[in-house]
Amino acid sequence: MKRVLWLVPAILLISFTAKAQNTPQWEIAGGYSFLNANMGGPGPSFHLNGGYGSLDENFNSWFGGRFEFNGWGGSVDGTNVSAQTITYGPVISFRRFDKLTPYVDIEVGAAHASAGYLGISNGAFKPAIAPGGGVEFRVNDRVGVRGHANYLYTDFLSLRQDNIQVSAGVVFYIGRK
Repeated sequence: MKRVLWLVPAILLISFTAKAQNTPQWEIAGGYSFLNANMGGPGPSFHLNGGYGSLDENFNSWFGGRFEFNGWGGSVDGTNVSAQTITYGPVISFRRFDKLTPYVDIEVGAAHASAGYLGISNGAFKPAIAPGGGVEFRVNDRVGVRGHANYLYTDFLSLRQDNIQVSAGVVFYIGRK
């Protein structure tokens, strides 16, 4: 424990003395998304693969809003299924480093699942809540790479599903604040 205690002042010192980066007005991102669905819920847990796209507007250097769409597909017990989410919510970014931007977010919206998803007989829309966070690595002033993870809450068949979503993709920075 004593060996790790020196990290706290070091991180604080770096956080307060590091050069802040320029804040883009907009961020457009897209890439691969993985869904680990229905972990620990009733019925089987399964994995789906797909993609995501997001549009962020930064209101200032630390606060913005994100609109995000995710789509996944795959086979569960021999049945082809798909799921999509469309969400929006606030993003709090920590722009204290030149190349690295950690952030947290919480998005609220809707989830859609096709027939066969968790045994539902028809496609359905249900509420979705997705708190999470990630990090962006800035390649240059126009392009970055983003890694992101969310806990995704859904409620199909009146039963709670605990899902984990992991994404990785490219970010394009547009304009400056």
